[in-house]
Amino acid sequence: MSKKKSKGGKKKSQSENKKVEAVAAEKVKMSNKEYEAEIFELHAELVKLQRWVQEKGVRAVVVFEGRDAAGKGGVIKRITERVSPRVFRVVALPAPSEREKTQMYFQRYIQHFPAAGEVVLFDRSWYNRAGVVRVMGFCNKDEYESFFLYAPIVARALVAGGSFRSKYGCGGCGDV
Repeated sequence: MSKKKSKGGKKKSQSENKKVEAVAAEKVKMSNKEYEAEIFELHAELVKLQRWVQEKGVRAVVVFEGRDAAGKGGVIKRITERVSPRVFRVVALPAPSEREKTQMYFQRYIQHFPAAGEVVLFDRSWYNRAGVVRVMGFCNKDEYESFFLYAPIVARALVAGGSFRSKYGCGGCGDV
């Protein structure tokens, strides 16, 4: 019986995907000229944000989560095209080294947190532990459960320390 439910669940998921694709196909695509005009305006807003971050000493963490090829990299590239790399930093960590595997899990991320006047864009983050890392067998059950114990503490400490945190899930960011 449980097999039937999972097959039915898959079919439902496939039909939902087809609905999303149909809606996306119905959208009227912008012309390149319209797209570039919109991007120009958005870049102007990002430059204003950059000035504000520097003037106020804001520390901002922006996390982009999503599958491979979900569009995270493209969104991050567009965000960073017209801003200073001294203010906007991108962090896309590779698989952990042997040394990093022996450290506290959050340690490899915390070293990349922003100083005053910086925005750090994470192409995936510590939240990966809850999904990909566990599913791929890169952590054991105790490490996985420990993550759920400490993740909210790290998030609260980040905000309590004066950082602004925003998280975006990219499933169809390529359409943005």
